[in-house]
Amino acid sequence: MRMLRNILRLGVKELYSLARDPVLLVLIVYSFTMAVVAVARGVQTELHNAAIAIVDEDRSALSARIQGVFLPPHFKPARLIGLDEMDAAMDRRDYSFVLDIPPDFQRDLMAGRRPVLQLNVDATAMTTAGTGTTYIRRILQAEIADFLSRGEPETELPARIVTRARFNPNLHAEWFLAVVQVIGSVTILSVILSGAAVIREREHGTIEHLLVMPVTPFEIMVAKVWANGLVIVAASVLSLLLVVKGALGIPVPGSIAIFALGAAVYLFSVTSLGIMLSTIATTMPQFGLLAIPVFVTLYMLSGGIAPLEAMPEPLHTMMRFSPATHFTSFAQAVLYRGAGLPVVWPHMLAMAGIGAVFFAFALVRFRITMSATR
Repeated sequence: MRMLRNILRLGVKELYSLARDPVLLVLIVYSFTMAVVAVARGVQTELHNAAIAIVDEDRSALSARIQGVFLPPHFKPARLIGLDEMDAAMDRRDYSFVLDIPPDFQRDLMAGRRPVLQLNVDATAMTTAGTGTTYIRRILQAEIADFLSRGEPETELPARIVTRARFNPNLHAEWFLAVVQVIGSVTILSVILSGAAVIREREHGTIEHLLVMPVTPFEIMVAKVWANGLVIVAASVLSLLLVVKGALGIPVPGSIAIFALGAAVYLFSVTSLGIMLSTIATTMPQFGLLAIPVFVTLYMLSGGIAPLEAMPEPLHTMMRFSPATHFTSFAQAVLYRGAGLPVVWPHMLAMAGIGAVFFAFALVRFRITMSATR
Protein backbone atom coordinates (compact mmCIF):
# COMPACT_ATOMS: atom_id res chain seq x y z
CA MET A 1 0.00 0.00 0.00
CA ARG A 2 2.87 2.39 0.72
CA MET A 3 4.24 1.77 -2.78
CA LEU A 4 0.84 2.55 -4.33
CA ARG A 5 0.57 5.73 -2.26
CA ASN A 6 4.04 6.80 -3.37
CA ILE A 7 3.21 6.13 -7.02
CA LEU A 8 -0.04 8.10 -6.71
CA ARG A 9 1.57 11.08 -4.98
CA LEU A 10 4.54 11.17 -7.35
CA GLY A 11 2.15 11.03 -10.29
CA VAL A 12 0.10 13.93 -8.90
CA LYS A 13 3.36 15.87 -8.45
CA GLU A 14 4.15 15.13 -12.09
CA LEU A 15 0.78 16.53 -13.17
CA TYR A 16 1.41 19.70 -11.14
CA SER A 17 4.84 20.09 -12.77
CA LEU A 18 3.29 19.68 -16.22
CA ALA A 19 0.56 22.21 -15.41
CA ARG A 20 3.27 24.78 -14.59
CA ASP A 21 5.03 24.25 -17.92
CA PRO A 22 3.23 26.54 -20.43
CA VAL A 23 5.35 25.42 -23.39
CA LEU A 24 4.38 21.77 -23.06
CA LEU A 25 0.75 22.68 -22.39
CA VAL A 26 0.59 24.77 -25.55
CA LEU A 27 2.25 21.93 -27.49
CA ILE A 28 -0.33 19.42 -26.24
CA VAL A 29 -3.28 21.67 -27.04
CA TYR A 30 -1.94 22.59 -30.47
CA SER A 31 -1.08 18.99 -31.43
CA PHE A 32 -4.58 17.72 -30.71
CA THR A 33 -6.55 20.70 -32.04
CA MET A 34 -5.05 23.06 -34.62
CA ALA A 35 -2.62 20.48 -36.01
CA VAL A 36 -5.46 18.01 -36.60
CA VAL A 37 -7.62 20.63 -38.33
CA ALA A 38 -4.70 21.98 -40.40
CA VAL A 39 -3.69 18.54 -41.67
CA ALA A 40 -7.27 17.40 -42.35
CA ARG A 41 -8.30 20.57 -44.19
CA GLY A 42 -4.95 21.67 -45.63
CA VAL A 43 -3.38 18.49 -47.01
CA GLN A 44 -4.95 17.60 -50.35
CA THR A 45 -4.43 14.03 -51.52
CA GLU A 46 -7.31 14.09 -53.99
CA LEU A 47 -7.16 15.66 -57.43
CA HIS A 48 -8.68 19.14 -57.20
CA ASN A 49 -8.63 21.86 -59.87
CA ALA A 50 -5.53 20.52 -61.60
CA ALA A 51 -4.35 22.74 -64.45
CA ILE A 52 -4.33 20.99 -67.84
CA ALA A 53 -3.55 22.19 -71.36
CA ILE A 54 -4.05 20.49 -74.73
CA VAL A 55 -1.90 20.73 -77.85
CA ASP A 56 -4.35 19.91 -80.66
CA GLU A 57 -2.39 18.98 -83.78
CA ASP A 58 -5.31 16.98 -85.18
CA ARG A 59 -8.09 19.61 -85.28
CA SER A 60 -10.74 16.92 -85.62
CA ALA A 61 -14.15 16.27 -84.10
CA LEU A 62 -12.66 13.79 -81.66
CA SER A 63 -9.94 16.18 -80.50
CA ALA A 64 -12.59 18.85 -79.96
CA ARG A 65 -14.59 16.41 -77.81
CA ILE A 66 -11.49 15.58 -75.77
CA GLN A 67 -10.97 19.27 -75.00
CA GLY A 68 -14.37 19.46 -73.34
CA VAL A 69 -14.17 16.41 -71.05
CA PHE A 70 -11.82 17.86 -68.44
CA LEU A 71 -14.09 19.66 -66.00
CA PRO A 72 -14.17 20.78 -62.34
CA PRO A 73 -13.82 19.75 -59.59
CA HIS A 74 -10.96 17.47 -60.66
CA PHE A 75 -9.60 19.70 -63.44
CA LYS A 76 -9.72 23.29 -64.48
CA PRO A 77 -11.18 23.76 -67.98
CA ALA A 78 -8.53 22.67 -70.47
CA ARG A 79 -6.65 25.45 -72.28
CA LEU A 80 -5.55 25.14 -75.88
CA ILE A 81 -1.88 25.97 -76.48
CA GLY A 82 0.58 25.54 -79.32
CA LEU A 83 3.25 22.88 -79.55
CA ASP A 84 6.00 25.49 -79.27
CA GLU A 85 4.52 26.73 -75.96
CA MET A 86 4.40 23.33 -74.24
CA ASP A 87 7.94 23.03 -72.84
CA ALA A 88 8.10 26.62 -71.60
CA ALA A 89 4.68 26.33 -69.94
CA MET A 90 5.72 23.14 -68.14
CA ASP A 91 8.97 24.76 -67.01
CA ARG A 92 6.99 27.68 -65.55
CA ARG A 93 4.64 25.20 -63.82
CA ASP A 94 1.64 26.79 -65.55
CA TYR A 95 0.12 23.33 -66.02
CA SER A 96 0.35 20.04 -64.20
CA PHE A 97 -0.60 18.14 -67.37
CA VAL A 98 -0.22 18.84 -71.08
CA LEU A 99 -1.91 16.44 -73.51
CA ASP A 100 -0.52 16.36 -77.07
CA ILE A 101 -2.98 15.05 -79.68
CA PRO A 102 -0.91 14.12 -82.77
CA PRO A 103 -1.88 14.92 -86.39
CA ASP A 104 -4.34 12.52 -88.06
CA PHE A 105 -5.23 11.02 -84.69
CA GLN A 106 -8.94 10.55 -85.51
CA ARG A 107 -8.24 9.22 -89.01
CA ASP A 108 -5.73 6.67 -87.78
CA LEU A 109 -8.12 5.59 -85.04
CA MET A 110 -11.00 5.10 -87.48
CA ALA A 111 -8.68 3.13 -89.81
CA GLY A 112 -7.94 0.64 -87.06
CA ARG A 113 -4.42 1.83 -86.41
CA ARG A 114 -3.10 2.46 -82.87
CA PRO A 115 -2.15 6.14 -82.66
CA VAL A 116 -0.40 7.37 -79.51
CA LEU A 117 -1.42 10.30 -77.32
CA GLN A 118 1.40 11.97 -75.41
CA LEU A 119 0.68 13.09 -71.84
CA ASN A 120 3.32 15.33 -70.28
CA VAL A 121 3.17 15.36 -66.47
CA ASP A 122 4.78 17.65 -63.92
CA ALA A 123 5.86 14.92 -61.50
CA THR A 124 7.30 17.33 -58.91
CA ALA A 125 3.77 17.31 -57.44
CA MET A 126 3.89 13.55 -56.89
CA THR A 127 0.38 12.97 -55.53
CA THR A 128 -1.29 15.11 -58.18
CA ALA A 129 0.82 13.49 -60.91
CA GLY A 130 -0.04 9.93 -59.93
CA THR A 131 -3.74 10.47 -59.29
CA GLY A 132 -4.20 12.81 -62.25
CA THR A 133 -2.54 10.44 -64.71
CA THR A 134 -4.93 7.68 -63.69
CA TYR A 135 -7.95 10.00 -64.05
CA ILE A 136 -6.85 11.26 -67.47
CA ARG A 137 -6.22 7.76 -68.76
CA ARG A 138 -9.70 6.62 -67.73
CA ILE A 139 -11.35 9.74 -69.16
CA LEU A 140 -9.61 9.35 -72.52
CA GLN A 141 -10.35 5.63 -72.75
CA ALA A 142 -14.04 6.24 -72.04
CA GLU A 143 -14.28 9.14 -74.50
CA ILE A 144 -12.51 7.29 -77.32
CA ALA A 145 -14.61 4.15 -76.75
CA ASP A 146 -17.79 6.25 -76.83
CA PHE A 147 -16.66 7.97 -80.07
CA LEU A 148 -15.88 4.67 -81.80
CA SER A 149 -19.20 3.10 -80.76
CA ARG A 150 -21.35 5.82 -82.35
CA GLY A 151 -24.25 4.36 -84.31
CA GLU A 152 -23.49 0.81 -83.17
CA PRO A 153 -26.07 -1.08 -81.09
CA GLU A 154 -25.10 -1.13 -77.44
CA THR A 155 -24.14 -4.60 -76.30
CA GLU A 156 -24.78 -5.54 -72.71
CA LEU A 157 -21.85 -7.18 -70.97
CA PRO A 158 -22.47 -10.57 -69.35
CA ALA A 159 -21.19 -9.23 -66.02
CA ARG A 160 -20.77 -5.83 -64.44
CA ILE A 161 -18.67 -4.47 -61.61
CA VAL A 162 -20.30 -2.58 -58.75
CA THR A 163 -17.86 -0.72 -56.48
CA ARG A 164 -18.81 0.02 -52.88
CA ALA A 165 -16.42 1.96 -50.63
CA ARG A 166 -16.83 1.01 -46.99
CA PHE A 167 -16.06 3.20 -43.96
CA ASN A 168 -15.39 6.22 -46.22
CA PRO A 169 -18.00 6.03 -49.01
CA ASN A 170 -17.14 9.38 -50.62
CA LEU A 171 -13.38 8.79 -50.31
CA HIS A 172 -12.80 12.02 -48.38
CA ALA A 173 -9.10 12.32 -47.56
CA GLU A 174 -9.77 14.41 -44.44
CA TRP A 175 -11.62 11.47 -42.86
CA PHE A 176 -8.36 9.54 -43.03
CA LEU A 177 -5.89 12.36 -42.35
CA ALA A 178 -7.59 13.67 -39.20
CA VAL A 179 -7.47 10.32 -37.41
CA VAL A 180 -3.92 9.61 -38.62
CA GLN A 181 -2.83 12.97 -37.18
CA VAL A 182 -4.34 12.09 -33.78
CA ILE A 183 -2.52 8.74 -33.83
CA GLY A 184 0.75 10.44 -34.76
CA SER A 185 0.37 13.06 -32.03
CA VAL A 186 -0.07 10.30 -29.46
CA THR A 187 3.28 8.78 -30.47
CA ILE A 188 5.23 12.04 -30.65
CA LEU A 189 3.93 13.62 -27.45
CA SER A 190 4.31 10.40 -25.45
CA VAL A 191 8.05 10.38 -26.13
CA ILE A 192 8.41 14.13 -25.54
CA LEU A 193 6.42 14.38 -22.29
CA SER A 194 7.91 11.36 -20.55
CA GLY A 195 11.46 12.28 -21.52
CA ALA A 196 10.97 15.94 -20.66
CA ALA A 197 9.70 14.90 -17.23
CA VAL A 198 13.05 13.30 -16.35
CA ILE A 199 15.11 16.08 -17.94
CA ARG A 200 13.03 18.67 -16.08
CA GLU A 201 13.81 16.98 -12.74
CA ARG A 202 17.51 17.06 -13.55
CA GLU A 203 17.60 20.67 -14.80
CA HIS A 204 15.51 22.02 -11.89
CA GLY A 205 17.53 20.13 -9.32
CA THR A 206 14.52 18.25 -7.92
CA ILE A 207 16.12 14.89 -8.70
CA GLU A 208 18.18 15.32 -5.53
CA HIS A 209 14.97 15.78 -3.54
CA LEU A 210 13.67 12.47 -4.85
CA LEU A 211 16.89 10.71 -3.90
CA VAL A 212 16.50 11.58 -0.20
CA MET A 213 12.85 10.51 -0.15
CA PRO A 214 11.82 6.94 0.76
CA VAL A 215 10.90 6.11 -2.86
CA THR A 216 12.43 3.69 -5.33
CA PRO A 217 13.35 4.23 -9.00
CA PHE A 218 10.56 1.81 -9.89
CA GLU A 219 7.97 3.99 -8.13
CA ILE A 220 9.31 7.15 -9.76
CA MET A 221 9.18 5.58 -13.22
CA VAL A 222 5.68 4.16 -12.82
CA ALA A 223 4.46 7.54 -11.57
CA LYS A 224 5.87 9.31 -14.62
CA VAL A 225 4.39 6.69 -16.96
CA TRP A 226 0.85 6.86 -15.58
CA ALA A 227 0.79 10.64 -15.17
CA ASN A 228 2.02 11.48 -18.67
CA GLY A 229 0.04 8.61 -20.17
CA LEU A 230 -3.13 9.90 -18.54
CA VAL A 231 -2.63 13.35 -20.07
CA ILE A 232 -2.10 11.94 -23.58
CA VAL A 233 -5.06 9.54 -23.38
CA ALA A 234 -7.36 12.32 -22.15
CA ALA A 235 -6.11 14.72 -24.83
CA SER A 236 -6.53 12.16 -27.65
CA VAL A 237 -10.06 11.22 -26.54
CA LEU A 238 -11.08 14.88 -26.30
CA SER A 239 -9.53 15.49 -29.73
CA LEU A 240 -11.59 12.69 -31.27
CA LEU A 241 -14.81 13.89 -29.64
CA LEU A 242 -14.45 17.68 -29.92
CA VAL A 243 -12.20 18.21 -32.94
CA VAL A 244 -12.62 15.19 -35.24
CA LYS A 245 -16.32 14.49 -34.61
CA GLY A 246 -17.37 17.96 -33.44
CA ALA A 247 -15.46 20.63 -35.38
CA LEU A 248 -14.65 18.60 -38.52
CA GLY A 249 -17.86 16.55 -38.56
CA ILE A 250 -16.01 13.30 -39.29
CA PRO A 251 -17.83 10.17 -38.10
CA VAL A 252 -15.92 7.80 -35.82
CA PRO A 253 -17.81 4.49 -35.96
CA GLY A 254 -15.62 2.72 -33.42
CA SER A 255 -15.69 2.68 -29.64
CA ILE A 256 -13.82 5.57 -28.04
CA ALA A 257 -13.57 3.55 -24.82
CA ILE A 258 -11.76 0.67 -26.57
CA PHE A 259 -9.46 3.17 -28.26
CA ALA A 260 -8.65 4.75 -24.88
CA LEU A 261 -7.88 1.33 -23.41
CA GLY A 262 -5.55 0.45 -26.28
CA ALA A 263 -3.92 3.89 -26.15
CA ALA A 264 -3.19 3.37 -22.45
CA VAL A 265 -1.44 0.08 -23.21
CA TYR A 266 0.51 1.72 -26.03
CA LEU A 267 1.52 4.66 -23.85
CA PHE A 268 2.98 2.24 -21.31
CA SER A 269 5.56 1.22 -23.92
CA VAL A 270 6.20 4.58 -25.58
CA THR A 271 6.55 6.57 -22.36
CA SER A 272 9.03 3.94 -21.17
CA LEU A 273 10.95 4.52 -24.38
CA GLY A 274 10.93 8.27 -23.73
CA ILE A 275 12.27 7.80 -20.20
CA MET A 276 15.02 5.51 -21.52
CA LEU A 277 16.07 8.19 -24.04
CA SER A 278 16.10 10.82 -21.28
CA THR A 279 18.58 8.72 -19.30
CA ILE A 280 20.98 8.89 -22.25
CA ALA A 281 20.63 12.64 -22.85
CA THR A 282 21.65 15.12 -20.15
CA THR A 283 19.91 18.28 -21.40
CA MET A 284 16.68 19.08 -23.19
CA PRO A 285 18.39 20.03 -26.50
CA GLN A 286 20.26 16.71 -26.47
CA PHE A 287 17.03 14.87 -25.72
CA GLY A 288 15.28 16.66 -28.59
CA LEU A 289 18.01 15.72 -31.07
CA LEU A 290 17.89 12.12 -29.85
CA ALA A 291 14.10 11.84 -29.81
CA ILE A 292 13.41 13.35 -33.25
CA PRO A 293 14.77 10.45 -35.35
CA VAL A 294 13.15 7.96 -32.96
CA PHE A 295 9.57 9.21 -33.18
CA VAL A 296 9.89 10.14 -36.86
CA THR A 297 10.89 6.54 -37.59
CA LEU A 298 8.08 5.18 -35.42
CA TYR A 299 5.54 7.48 -37.11
CA MET A 300 6.64 7.13 -40.73
CA LEU A 301 7.13 3.34 -40.65
CA SER A 302 4.13 2.44 -38.49
CA GLY A 303 1.86 1.69 -41.46
CA GLY A 304 -0.23 4.84 -41.12
CA ILE A 305 1.51 6.79 -43.89
CA ALA A 306 2.52 3.92 -46.18
CA PRO A 307 1.28 0.30 -46.02
CA LEU A 308 3.64 -2.19 -44.40
CA GLU A 309 3.24 -4.51 -47.39
CA ALA A 310 4.97 -1.92 -49.60
CA MET A 311 8.12 -1.92 -47.45
CA PRO A 312 11.14 -4.17 -48.05
CA GLU A 313 10.75 -7.52 -46.32
CA PRO A 314 13.56 -7.01 -43.73
CA LEU A 315 12.11 -3.62 -42.74
CA HIS A 316 8.60 -5.08 -42.68
CA THR A 317 9.75 -7.83 -40.31
CA MET A 318 11.67 -5.39 -38.08
CA MET A 319 8.68 -3.04 -37.71
CA ARG A 320 6.58 -5.90 -36.31
CA PHE A 321 8.57 -5.34 -33.10
CA SER A 322 7.59 -1.66 -32.96
CA PRO A 323 4.68 -0.75 -30.67
CA ALA A 324 3.72 2.05 -33.09
CA THR A 325 2.99 -0.53 -35.81
CA HIS A 326 0.59 -2.46 -33.60
CA PHE A 327 -1.02 0.72 -32.27
CA THR A 328 -1.64 2.03 -35.79
CA SER A 329 -3.27 -1.25 -36.82
CA PHE A 330 -5.27 -1.26 -33.58
CA ALA A 331 -6.43 2.36 -33.93
CA GLN A 332 -7.39 1.98 -37.59
CA ALA A 333 -9.36 -1.19 -36.85
CA VAL A 334 -11.23 0.44 -33.95
CA LEU A 335 -11.77 3.98 -35.28
CA TYR A 336 -12.29 3.21 -38.98
CA ARG A 337 -13.96 -0.20 -38.95
CA GLY A 338 -15.58 -0.30 -35.53
CA ALA A 339 -13.69 -3.44 -34.46
CA GLY A 340 -14.18 -4.77 -30.95
CA LEU A 341 -11.88 -6.41 -28.42
CA PRO A 342 -12.16 -9.91 -29.98
CA VAL A 343 -10.52 -8.51 -33.12
CA VAL A 344 -7.86 -6.18 -31.70
CA TRP A 345 -6.70 -8.03 -28.58
CA PRO A 346 -3.61 -9.50 -30.35
CA HIS A 347 -2.35 -5.97 -31.06
CA MET A 348 -2.96 -4.97 -27.44
CA LEU A 349 -1.10 -8.05 -26.23
CA ALA A 350 1.83 -7.27 -28.55
CA MET A 351 1.96 -3.66 -27.31
CA ALA A 352 1.94 -4.85 -23.70
CA GLY A 353 4.78 -7.34 -24.34
CA ILE A 354 6.95 -4.80 -26.16
CA GLY A 355 6.15 -2.25 -23.46
CA ALA A 356 7.33 -4.64 -20.75
CA VAL A 357 10.69 -4.98 -22.53
CA PHE A 358 11.00 -1.20 -22.95
CA PHE A 359 10.05 -0.63 -19.31
CA ALA A 360 12.65 -3.14 -18.09
CA PHE A 361 15.43 -1.52 -20.14
CA ALA A 362 14.32 1.97 -19.08
CA LEU A 363 14.23 0.95 -15.41
CA VAL A 364 17.79 -0.40 -15.58
CA ARG A 365 18.99 2.80 -17.22
CA PHE A 366 17.03 4.94 -14.76
CA ARG A 367 18.55 3.16 -11.76
CA ILE A 368 22.03 3.69 -13.19
CA THR A 369 21.27 7.39 -13.68
CA MET A 370 19.95 7.72 -10.12
CA SER A 371 23.03 5.95 -8.72
CA ALA A 372 25.32 8.25 -10.69
CA THR A 373 23.48 11.30 -9.33
CA ARG A 374 24.02 10.09 -5.79
